[in-house]
Amino acid sequence: MVIQSLEANVVSYAKSFPFQFDFAKNATLMTTDQREFIDFFAGAGALNFGHNNPYIKKQILAYLNEDRIIHGLDLDTTARAEFFVTFHKEILQPKNLDYKIMSCGPTGTNAVEAALKLARKATGRQNILAFSGGFHGMSLGALALTSDQASRKGAGVPLNFVTHLPFVESAVDTQLALKNLRELLADDHSGMELPAAIMLETVQAEGGVHVADSEWLRGLRSICDEFGILLLIDEIQTGVGRTGSFFSFERAGIVPDMVMLSKSISGFGLPLSLVLFKPELDVFNPGEHNGTFRGNQLGFVGATAALKFYVAQELSLLTETKGKLVEEFLTQQLIPLHPQLQMRGLGLLWGIDFSEIDSQLAKKVQQLCVSQGLIIELAGRKDAVLKLLPPLTIPKAQLRAGLKIIFSAVATVLQEERHICKVS
Repeated sequence: MVIQSLEANVVSYAKSFPFQFDFAKNATLMTTDQREFIDFFAGAGALNFGHNNPYIKKQILAYLNEDRIIHGLDLDTTARAEFFVTFHKEILQPKNLDYKIMSCGPTGTNAVEAALKLARKATGRQNILAFSGGFHGMSLGALALTSDQASRKGAGVPLNFVTHLPFVESAVDTQLALKNLRELLADDHSGMELPAAIMLETVQAEGGVHVADSEWLRGLRSICDEFGILLLIDEIQTGVGRTGSFFSFERAGIVPDMVMLSKSISGFGLPLSLVLFKPELDVFNPGEHNGTFRGNQLGFVGATAALKFYVAQELSLLTETKGKLVEEFLTQQLIPLHPQLQMRGLGLLWGIDFSEIDSQLAKKVQQLCVSQGLIIELAGRKDAVLKLLPPLTIPKAQLRAGLKIIFSAVATVLQEERHICKVS
Protein backbone atom coordinates (compact mmCIF):
# COMPACT_ATOMS: atom_id res chain seq x y z
CA MET A 1 0.00 0.00 0.00
CA VAL A 2 1.19 3.54 -0.83
CA ILE A 3 0.54 4.74 2.72
CA GLN A 4 3.31 2.50 4.06
CA SER A 5 5.92 4.55 2.24
CA LEU A 6 4.46 7.83 3.51
CA GLU A 7 3.41 7.19 7.09
CA ALA A 8 5.66 7.30 10.15
CA ASN A 9 6.79 4.07 11.78
CA VAL A 10 4.98 4.99 15.01
CA VAL A 11 1.68 3.45 13.85
CA SER A 12 0.79 0.30 15.78
CA TYR A 13 -2.69 -1.06 15.05
CA ALA A 14 -2.06 -1.02 11.30
CA LYS A 15 0.70 -3.55 11.91
CA SER A 16 -1.63 -5.90 13.80
CA PHE A 17 -4.39 -5.51 11.23
CA PRO A 18 -2.70 -4.99 7.83
CA PHE A 19 -5.81 -4.24 5.80
CA GLN A 20 -7.34 -1.12 4.29
CA PHE A 21 -10.66 -0.65 6.03
CA ASP A 22 -13.44 1.33 4.43
CA PHE A 23 -16.94 0.52 5.74
CA ALA A 24 -18.18 -0.13 9.27
CA LYS A 25 -21.54 -0.82 10.88
CA ASN A 26 -22.10 -1.64 14.54
CA ALA A 27 -19.72 -4.58 15.19
CA THR A 28 -18.78 -5.22 11.55
CA LEU A 29 -15.76 -3.86 9.66
CA MET A 30 -15.18 -4.25 5.94
CA THR A 31 -12.07 -3.72 3.84
CA THR A 32 -11.77 -2.23 0.39
CA ASP A 33 -11.49 -5.75 -1.03
CA GLN A 34 -14.77 -6.75 0.68
CA ARG A 35 -13.27 -8.79 3.52
CA GLU A 36 -15.63 -8.74 6.48
CA PHE A 37 -14.53 -8.77 10.12
CA ILE A 38 -16.28 -9.00 13.47
CA ASP A 39 -15.00 -6.20 15.70
CA PHE A 40 -13.91 -7.24 19.21
CA PHE A 41 -11.72 -4.13 19.48
CA ALA A 42 -14.23 -1.25 19.21
CA GLY A 43 -11.65 1.45 18.60
CA ALA A 44 -9.78 0.54 21.80
CA GLY A 45 -13.02 1.21 23.67
CA ALA A 46 -14.01 4.37 21.79
CA LEU A 47 -16.98 2.69 20.09
CA ASN A 48 -19.14 1.32 22.89
CA PHE A 49 -22.20 2.24 20.81
CA GLY A 50 -20.86 0.56 17.67
CA HIS A 51 -19.68 1.94 14.35
CA ASN A 52 -22.06 4.47 12.80
CA ASN A 53 -24.78 4.08 15.42
CA PRO A 54 -27.87 5.19 13.44
CA TYR A 55 -29.54 7.13 16.24
CA ILE A 56 -26.41 9.09 17.09
CA LYS A 57 -25.52 9.60 13.43
CA LYS A 58 -28.95 11.08 12.75
CA GLN A 59 -28.43 13.77 15.41
CA ILE A 60 -24.94 14.62 14.15
CA LEU A 61 -26.06 14.87 10.51
CA ALA A 62 -29.01 17.07 11.47
CA TYR A 63 -26.66 19.40 13.36
CA LEU A 64 -24.29 19.58 10.37
CA ASN A 65 -27.09 20.24 7.90
CA GLU A 66 -28.25 23.29 9.87
CA ASP A 67 -24.90 25.13 9.71
CA ARG A 68 -24.60 25.11 13.49
CA ILE A 69 -21.32 26.16 15.14
CA ILE A 70 -18.62 23.48 14.74
CA HIS A 71 -15.58 24.96 16.45
CA GLY A 72 -16.29 26.81 19.66
CA LEU A 73 -13.33 26.66 22.07
CA ASP A 74 -15.16 26.93 25.40
CA LEU A 75 -17.80 29.39 24.17
CA ASP A 76 -21.30 28.88 25.52
CA THR A 77 -23.08 27.03 22.71
CA THR A 78 -26.37 25.20 22.41
CA ALA A 79 -24.62 21.87 21.80
CA ARG A 80 -22.44 22.33 24.87
CA ALA A 81 -25.36 23.35 27.08
CA GLU A 82 -27.54 20.45 25.92
CA PHE A 83 -24.80 17.96 26.71
CA PHE A 84 -24.09 19.36 30.19
CA VAL A 85 -27.78 19.38 31.09
CA THR A 86 -28.36 15.89 29.68
CA PHE A 87 -25.32 14.43 31.45
CA HIS A 88 -26.48 15.90 34.74
CA LYS A 89 -30.07 14.74 34.28
CA GLU A 90 -29.48 11.25 32.89
CA ILE A 91 -26.27 10.20 34.67
CA LEU A 92 -25.17 12.34 37.60
CA GLN A 93 -28.50 13.14 39.23
CA PRO A 94 -29.89 9.57 39.27
CA LYS A 95 -26.62 8.37 40.82
CA ASN A 96 -26.59 11.22 43.37
CA LEU A 97 -23.21 12.44 42.11
CA ASP A 98 -22.45 16.13 42.63
CA TYR A 99 -19.74 16.93 40.10
CA LYS A 100 -18.62 19.95 38.14
CA ILE A 101 -17.84 19.11 34.49
CA MET A 102 -14.68 20.25 32.75
CA SER A 103 -14.23 19.76 29.01
CA CYS A 104 -10.51 19.35 28.31
CA GLY A 105 -8.53 18.76 25.17
CA PRO A 106 -9.84 16.09 22.83
CA THR A 107 -8.25 12.88 24.17
CA GLY A 108 -8.10 10.84 27.35
CA THR A 109 -4.53 11.80 28.14
CA ASN A 110 -5.63 15.47 28.14
CA ALA A 111 -8.22 14.65 30.80
CA VAL A 112 -5.56 12.92 32.90
CA GLU A 113 -3.22 15.90 32.58
CA ALA A 114 -5.98 18.29 33.63
CA ALA A 115 -6.86 16.12 36.63
CA LEU A 116 -3.22 15.96 37.74
CA LYS A 117 -2.84 19.74 37.54
CA LEU A 118 -6.07 20.30 39.41
CA ALA A 119 -5.21 17.78 42.15
CA ARG A 120 -1.80 19.37 42.69
CA LYS A 121 -3.22 22.88 42.75
CA ALA A 122 -6.06 21.97 45.12
CA THR A 123 -3.80 20.19 47.62
CA GLY A 124 -0.53 22.08 47.21
CA ARG A 125 1.28 18.74 46.95
CA GLN A 126 3.17 17.15 44.06
CA ASN A 127 3.38 13.37 44.35
CA ILE A 128 0.73 11.01 42.98
CA LEU A 129 0.27 7.36 43.92
CA ALA A 130 -0.45 5.08 40.95
CA PHE A 131 -0.37 1.31 40.43
CA SER A 132 1.66 -1.29 38.59
CA GLY A 133 -0.17 -2.34 35.45
CA GLY A 134 -1.90 1.00 35.04
CA PHE A 135 -2.17 2.83 31.72
CA HIS A 136 -3.22 6.49 31.72
CA GLY A 137 -1.93 8.03 28.49
CA MET A 138 1.17 8.98 26.53
CA SER A 139 1.76 12.66 27.36
CA LEU A 140 4.38 13.24 30.05
CA GLY A 141 2.21 13.60 33.13
CA ALA A 142 -0.04 10.70 32.18
CA LEU A 143 2.98 8.66 31.10
CA ALA A 144 4.53 9.11 34.53
CA LEU A 145 1.47 7.30 35.92
CA THR A 146 1.66 4.57 33.26
CA SER A 147 3.78 1.63 34.39
CA ASP A 148 4.89 -0.33 31.34
CA GLN A 149 8.50 0.25 30.35
CA ALA A 150 7.90 0.17 26.60
CA SER A 151 5.62 3.21 26.84
CA ARG A 152 7.77 5.03 29.39
CA LYS A 153 10.94 4.74 27.28
CA GLY A 154 9.33 6.90 24.60
CA ALA A 155 9.32 9.91 26.93
CA GLY A 156 13.02 10.67 26.52
CA VAL A 157 13.11 12.45 29.90
CA PRO A 158 12.71 11.39 33.55
CA LEU A 159 9.13 10.74 34.62
CA ASN A 160 8.81 12.12 38.12
CA PHE A 161 6.42 12.83 40.99
CA VAL A 162 4.67 9.45 40.87
CA THR A 163 5.04 6.47 43.21
CA HIS A 164 3.81 3.08 41.99
CA LEU A 165 2.28 0.51 44.31
CA PRO A 166 0.98 -3.04 43.65
CA PHE A 167 -2.54 -3.29 42.22
CA VAL A 168 -4.84 -5.46 44.34
CA GLU A 169 -7.22 -7.97 42.73
CA SER A 170 -7.53 -10.67 45.33
CA ALA A 171 -9.65 -10.15 48.45
CA VAL A 172 -6.99 -12.17 50.27
CA ASP A 173 -4.45 -9.37 49.72
CA THR A 174 -6.71 -6.42 50.48
CA GLN A 175 -6.31 -5.95 54.21
CA LEU A 176 -2.52 -6.28 54.19
CA ALA A 177 -2.22 -3.86 51.26
CA LEU A 178 -4.42 -1.28 53.00
CA LYS A 179 -2.52 -1.74 56.28
CA ASN A 180 0.82 -1.21 54.52
CA LEU A 181 -0.40 1.89 52.71
CA ARG A 182 -1.85 3.41 55.87
CA GLU A 183 1.45 2.81 57.70
CA LEU A 184 3.45 4.38 54.85
CA LEU A 185 1.31 7.50 55.01
CA ALA A 186 1.23 7.76 58.80
CA ASP A 187 4.92 7.07 59.45
CA ASP A 188 7.03 10.24 59.33
CA HIS A 189 10.07 8.05 58.69
CA SER A 190 8.62 6.06 55.78
CA GLY A 191 10.27 8.32 53.22
CA MET A 192 6.99 8.94 51.44
CA GLU A 193 5.65 12.47 51.30
CA LEU A 194 1.90 12.85 51.63
CA PRO A 195 0.60 12.62 48.04
CA ALA A 196 -1.86 14.91 46.35
CA ALA A 197 -3.88 12.04 44.96
CA ILE A 198 -4.25 8.35 44.28
CA MET A 199 -4.96 7.58 40.62
CA LEU A 200 -6.21 4.25 39.32
CA GLU A 201 -8.43 2.31 36.95
CA THR A 202 -10.85 0.01 38.77
CA VAL A 203 -10.28 -2.42 35.90
CA GLN A 204 -6.84 -2.23 34.31
CA ALA A 205 -7.77 -2.69 30.66
CA GLU A 206 -4.48 -2.15 28.81
CA GLY A 207 -2.71 -3.70 31.78
CA GLY A 208 -4.27 -7.09 31.04
CA VAL A 209 -7.88 -6.84 32.32
CA HIS A 210 -7.17 -6.90 36.05
CA VAL A 211 -10.27 -6.25 38.18
CA ALA A 212 -9.69 -4.42 41.46
CA ASP A 213 -11.15 -5.97 44.60
CA SER A 214 -14.17 -3.90 45.67
CA GLU A 215 -13.19 -3.97 49.35
CA TRP A 216 -9.75 -2.62 48.40
CA LEU A 217 -11.41 0.24 46.49
CA ARG A 218 -13.53 1.06 49.53
CA GLY A 219 -10.41 0.93 51.68
CA LEU A 220 -8.60 3.36 49.37
CA ARG A 221 -11.56 5.73 49.62
CA SER A 222 -11.38 5.53 53.41
CA ILE A 223 -7.62 6.14 53.48
CA CYS A 224 -7.98 9.13 51.17
CA ASP A 225 -10.59 10.61 53.52
CA GLU A 226 -8.41 9.91 56.54
CA PHE A 227 -5.28 11.60 55.14
CA GLY A 228 -6.83 14.31 52.98
CA ILE A 229 -5.77 12.70 49.70
CA LEU A 230 -7.84 12.97 46.53
CA LEU A 231 -9.11 9.78 44.88
CA LEU A 232 -8.94 9.97 41.06
CA ILE A 233 -10.56 7.27 38.92
CA ASP A 234 -9.60 6.86 35.27
CA GLU A 235 -12.77 5.72 33.46
CA ILE A 236 -11.46 6.44 29.97
CA GLN A 237 -11.70 2.84 28.76
CA THR A 238 -13.85 1.30 31.49
CA GLY A 239 -16.58 3.96 31.67
CA VAL A 240 -19.70 4.76 29.62
CA GLY A 241 -21.24 1.37 30.35
CA ARG A 242 -18.31 -0.88 29.44
CA THR A 243 -18.37 -2.90 32.68
CA GLY A 244 -22.17 -2.93 33.00
CA SER A 245 -22.81 0.14 35.14
CA PHE A 246 -22.10 3.54 33.56
CA PHE A 247 -19.04 4.00 35.78
CA SER A 248 -16.90 1.02 36.72
CA PHE A 249 -16.44 2.33 40.27
CA GLU A 250 -20.16 2.01 41.06
CA ARG A 251 -19.85 -1.66 42.00
CA ALA A 252 -17.71 -0.67 45.00
CA GLY A 253 -20.16 1.95 46.26
CA ILE A 254 -17.53 4.70 46.31
CA VAL A 255 -17.56 8.32 45.14
CA PRO A 256 -14.23 9.50 43.68
CA ASP A 257 -13.08 13.09 44.01
CA MET A 258 -12.38 13.20 40.27
CA VAL A 259 -13.35 11.04 37.31
CA MET A 260 -11.80 11.10 33.84
CA LEU A 261 -13.88 10.22 30.76
CA SER A 262 -13.04 10.07 27.07
CA LYS A 263 -13.14 7.44 24.29
CA SER A 264 -16.83 6.44 24.13
CA ILE A 265 -18.30 9.52 25.82
CA SER A 266 -18.84 11.17 22.40
CA GLY A 267 -20.85 8.14 21.28
CA PHE A 268 -19.49 8.18 17.73
CA GLY A 269 -15.73 7.92 17.98
CA LEU A 270 -15.34 11.69 17.93
CA PRO A 271 -12.70 13.38 20.11
CA LEU A 272 -14.04 14.48 23.49
CA SER A 273 -12.74 14.23 27.03
CA LEU A 274 -14.03 15.32 30.41
CA VAL A 275 -12.97 15.62 34.02
CA LEU A 276 -15.68 15.40 36.64
CA PHE A 277 -14.78 16.76 40.07
CA LYS A 278 -16.38 17.71 43.36
CA PRO A 279 -17.42 21.40 43.46
CA GLU A 280 -14.94 22.30 46.20
CA LEU A 281 -12.11 21.36 43.81
CA ASP A 282 -13.12 23.98 41.25
CA VAL A 283 -9.96 26.04 41.85
CA PHE A 284 -8.59 26.67 38.35
CA ASN A 285 -8.53 30.32 37.32
CA PRO A 286 -10.15 31.10 33.92
CA GLY A 287 -7.86 29.84 31.15
CA GLU A 288 -5.45 28.12 33.56
CA HIS A 289 -6.03 24.90 31.67
CA ASN A 290 -7.27 25.16 28.10
CA GLY A 291 -6.94 23.79 24.57
CA THR A 292 -8.06 24.77 21.10
CA PHE A 293 -10.30 21.73 20.66
CA ARG A 294 -11.73 21.49 24.15
CA GLY A 295 -15.11 22.50 22.75
CA ASN A 296 -15.71 19.84 20.07
CA GLN A 297 -19.31 20.63 19.16
CA LEU A 298 -19.90 17.42 17.19
CA GLY A 299 -18.54 15.52 20.16
CA PHE A 300 -21.09 17.21 22.41
CA VAL A 301 -23.92 16.47 19.96
CA GLY A 302 -22.88 12.82 19.72
CA ALA A 303 -22.49 12.56 23.48
CA THR A 304 -25.97 13.96 24.15
CA ALA A 305 -27.47 11.47 21.71
CA ALA A 306 -25.39 8.64 23.16
CA LEU A 307 -26.59 9.32 26.70
CA LYS A 308 -30.22 9.30 25.57
CA PHE A 309 -29.61 6.09 23.61
CA TYR A 310 -27.87 4.49 26.61
CA VAL A 311 -30.82 5.18 28.90
CA ALA A 312 -33.60 4.42 26.41
CA GLN A 313 -32.06 1.11 25.31
CA GLU A 314 -31.30 0.06 28.91
CA LEU A 315 -27.80 -0.63 27.70
CA SER A 316 -26.55 -1.33 31.21
CA LEU A 317 -28.81 -4.38 31.52
CA LEU A 318 -28.05 -5.54 27.98
CA THR A 319 -24.31 -5.29 28.64
CA GLU A 320 -24.61 -7.34 31.82
CA THR A 321 -26.58 -10.00 29.91
CA LYS A 322 -24.03 -10.19 27.11
CA GLY A 323 -21.24 -10.16 29.67
CA LYS A 324 -22.72 -13.24 31.32
CA LEU A 325 -22.83 -14.90 27.90
CA VAL A 326 -19.08 -14.23 27.49
CA GLU A 327 -18.35 -15.40 31.02
CA GLU A 328 -20.26 -18.65 30.49
CA PHE A 329 -18.39 -19.28 27.23
CA LEU A 330 -15.04 -18.70 28.89
CA THR A 331 -15.88 -20.75 31.96
CA GLN A 332 -17.63 -23.68 30.33
CA GLN A 333 -15.90 -23.99 26.96
CA LEU A 334 -12.60 -22.15 26.66
CA ILE A 335 -10.90 -22.43 30.05
CA PRO A 336 -11.38 -26.24 30.17
CA LEU A 337 -9.08 -26.49 27.13
CA HIS A 338 -6.06 -26.04 29.40
CA PRO A 339 -5.71 -26.05 33.21
CA GLN A 340 -3.48 -22.95 33.16
CA LEU A 341 -5.65 -20.73 30.99
CA GLN A 342 -6.97 -17.79 33.02
CA MET A 343 -9.87 -15.38 32.51
CA ARG A 344 -10.82 -12.05 34.07
CA GLY A 345 -13.37 -9.38 33.37
CA LEU A 346 -16.60 -7.48 33.90
CA GLY A 347 -19.44 -6.55 31.55
CA LEU A 348 -18.05 -6.62 28.02
CA LEU A 349 -14.40 -6.27 28.96
CA TRP A 350 -12.67 -9.65 29.31
CA GLY A 351 -9.17 -11.00 29.12
CA ILE A 352 -7.89 -14.51 28.32
CA ASP A 353 -4.47 -14.85 29.93
CA PHE A 354 -1.88 -17.24 28.45
CA SER A 355 1.02 -16.18 30.69
CA GLU A 356 0.95 -19.31 32.86
CA ILE A 357 1.32 -21.49 29.74
CA ASP A 358 3.43 -19.45 27.33
CA SER A 359 3.08 -15.69 26.86
CA GLN A 360 3.89 -16.06 23.15
CA LEU A 361 0.68 -18.01 22.53
CA ALA A 362 -1.54 -14.95 22.79
CA LYS A 363 0.01 -13.36 19.69
CA LYS A 364 -0.40 -16.59 17.72
CA VAL A 365 -4.05 -16.86 18.78
CA GLN A 366 -4.64 -13.23 17.84
CA GLN A 367 -3.14 -13.70 14.38
CA LEU A 368 -5.26 -16.78 13.78
CA CYS A 369 -8.39 -14.93 14.96
CA VAL A 370 -7.65 -12.12 12.50
CA SER A 371 -7.13 -14.59 9.65
CA GLN A 372 -10.56 -16.07 10.48
CA GLY A 373 -12.32 -12.69 10.47
CA LEU A 374 -12.09 -11.35 14.03
CA ILE A 375 -10.41 -8.06 14.99
CA ILE A 376 -9.06 -8.47 18.52
CA GLU A 377 -6.15 -6.97 20.45
CA LEU A 378 -3.58 -8.01 23.04
CA ALA A 379 -2.92 -6.46 26.43
CA GLY A 380 -0.96 -6.90 29.63
CA ARG A 381 2.57 -7.90 30.49
CA LYS A 382 4.40 -9.36 27.48
CA ASP A 383 1.14 -9.00 25.51
CA ALA A 384 0.07 -12.33 27.00
CA VAL A 385 -3.64 -11.43 27.33
CA LEU A 386 -6.20 -11.62 24.53
CA LYS A 387 -8.58 -8.73 25.25
CA LEU A 388 -12.27 -8.98 24.35
CA LEU A 389 -13.72 -5.49 23.84
CA PRO A 390 -16.71 -5.65 21.45
CA PRO A 391 -19.23 -2.82 21.08
CA LEU A 392 -21.94 -2.96 23.74
CA THR A 393 -24.46 -2.99 20.90
CA ILE A 394 -23.12 -6.14 19.25
CA PRO A 395 -25.94 -8.61 18.42
CA LYS A 396 -25.80 -11.79 20.47
CA ALA A 397 -25.50 -13.95 17.34
CA GLN A 398 -22.44 -11.99 16.21
CA LEU A 399 -20.99 -12.09 19.72
CA ARG A 400 -21.32 -15.89 19.71
CA ALA A 401 -19.73 -16.03 16.24
CA GLY A 402 -16.73 -14.09 17.51
CA LEU A 403 -16.42 -16.34 20.56
CA LYS A 404 -16.54 -19.38 18.27
CA ILE A 405 -13.57 -17.99 16.31
CA ILE A 406 -11.66 -17.50 19.57
CA PHE A 407 -12.38 -21.08 20.64
CA SER A 408 -11.19 -22.44 17.31
CA ALA A 409 -8.01 -20.32 17.37
CA VAL A 410 -7.12 -21.20 20.97
CA ALA A 411 -7.72 -24.93 20.42
CA THR A 412 -5.67 -24.91 17.22
CA VAL A 413 -2.72 -23.04 18.72
CA LEU A 414 -2.65 -25.21 21.85
CA GLN A 415 -2.59 -28.35 19.73
CA GLU A 416 0.03 -27.02 17.31
CA GLU A 417 2.28 -25.98 20.20
CA ARG A 418 1.83 -29.43 21.77
CA HIS A 419 0.24 -28.08 24.90
CA ILE A 420 -2.42 -30.09 26.70
CA CYS A 421 -5.69 -29.45 24.94
CA LYS A 422 -9.00 -31.02 25.88
CA VAL A 423 -11.08 -30.66 22.74
CA SER A 424 -14.23 -32.75 22.76
